[in-house]
Amino acid sequence: MQKNPFSMKKVLQAGLIGGVVAMLMALVGMVAAFGQRYIISGVITMGQVLFLAPILLMVYLSLQKASPPSNIKLVQAGLLGGLVGSAVLAGLVLLGNIVNLRVMLINASPELYKILTFNQSNIIGALLLLVIGLVIGTVAVGVRLFPERLRNTLIQATFWVFMIGLLRDLIVTVSYRWGPLAVIIKQFFAVSGLTPFGSLIVFLLIGGLRYWQQGRPKRDGQLFKSQKPLTRWLTLGTFILVLLLLPPILGIFFSEILDNVLMYILMGLGLNIVVGFAGLLDLGYVAFFAIGAYTMGVLTSPELGFYNMTWWQALPFALVATGIAGVVLGLPVLKMRGDYLAIVTLGFGEIVRLLALSDWLRPWLGGTQGIQHIAQPSIGNFVLNTQQELYYLFLIGMGIVAFIAWRLKDSRMGRTWMALREDEDVAIAMGINHVTTKLMAFATGAVFSGLAGAIFAAKLTSVYPHSMNFLVSINVLSLIIIGGIGSIPGVFIGALVLIAMPELLREFAEFRYLVYGALLVAMMLIKPGGLAPEERRKLELGEDETTLATNTD
Repeated sequence: MQKNPFSMKKVLQAGLIGGVVAMLMALVGMVAAFGQRYIISGVITMGQVLFLAPILLMVYLSLQKASPPSNIKLVQAGLLGGLVGSAVLAGLVLLGNIVNLRVMLINASPELYKILTFNQSNIIGALLLLVIGLVIGTVAVGVRLFPERLRNTLIQATFWVFMIGLLRDLIVTVSYRWGPLAVIIKQFFAVSGLTPFGSLIVFLLIGGLRYWQQGRPKRDGQLFKSQKPLTRWLTLGTFILVLLLLPPILGIFFSEILDNVLMYILMGLGLNIVVGFAGLLDLGYVAFFAIGAYTMGVLTSPELGFYNMTWWQALPFALVATGIAGVVLGLPVLKMRGDYLAIVTLGFGEIVRLLALSDWLRPWLGGTQGIQHIAQPSIGNFVLNTQQELYYLFLIGMGIVAFIAWRLKDSRMGRTWMALREDEDVAIAMGINHVTTKLMAFATGAVFSGLAGAIFAAKLTSVYPHSMNFLVSINVLSLIIIGGIGSIPGVFIGALVLIAMPELLREFAEFRYLVYGALLVAMMLIKPGGLAPEERRKLELGEDETTLATNTD
């Protein structure tokens, strides 16, 4: 990562921002609500993490991005940054001792002050907070000075200790299905969070594995390709076996989450071709999802009385219909770019939704009542009608779509899409037919989304206009941005973060989206190119120093 000139002022500002964020977490009630929810039993609670982590994160990021003239300056900046952040919390505690803040801020309760002061008196607690601020600054400096390999190892090991302790209830619940293994797993967990011994084992195992992985030689940036054929096939076989065994291992609730994740991966892979490969911002992508679902409903539902096809018979028609819709959308927007293209595609998505709601098309599309009794896929006499069974249909569809997207990326068409994305005028001057290229991108992305819509209709056996709102398009676009625009692995990671994470954080009740939003902000600060950006984007953002140095040499 390219370093900026060192500025003590920026480090102090970062510490102040971290302190303000921590104070906000406290005053909205999150710190008190999770003051008894341990991450490591008897050591640190979720409430304490919520007001300490923002300061540490902001100070560390400010030090990481800067090149100080000396280590002494770095230590001074880290200590002052941590002190400023903790001073904000100390000020809150002292002010609450003088003024009854609860008149205006209902969450400024005595319980909150006890958590912030670690059950000490307000004066001693405020001084303790300042000392902790100095410790936070020292930790940030220490991590900053570590070699990159060791630094990444410590960060990831700490992150996974936090996540496993946070998801303790879910992990223990799922482990009940694992027989004797459940007894071993329970030894690592206390009534709340990980045991100190369990957290140490998790830290050492994940840290050791990560340290070993970073030390392995890579060839052309592809670790998997450097493996021997036998090892490669064993790794691939194990991965496929795990995917096939997930539904019976995880149960109905987690199978439902997996179905939703896979559905969004299907749509994400399609939109990634339109936005990531071809650079065409499509905000009405949910329209193709709706067309695929409604086509399946019209052709298979006996309620409408038009046709009585099976799901497999109707599937090709649904895919063709969405492909044609992609071309229809692409034709009027061939000369549009940027914001204008986004507005027109947004309008297209709303047109499809309003048509499905209209009384004019009600005899065919059901209007506000939607379409019920949609056929479900069957193999012989076996009908796929549960979350666990439909998971395999989603998995097969995702595998096919991912393989097509992977092959397209490095194909002649894929390189043509990327040429248009980088500079359309230059691409046209080089002889690229931008009309067919754009239409192919829209049609391909539409077909992938239509497949997701067809499986979604079978999953619910019904389809409603209200399920096809603008938020679906935003979610799909967001997961691409989170994972890394143009990156196929990024689509998978983005879907896991954006779709699975809120479901796994249900124990946070009304605070779960606030926690989730904070995690996203932290992620975008640390990895602005996404969690798994493509190689070209890494070079543009200066995130891959090794590759950059190699190319320069």
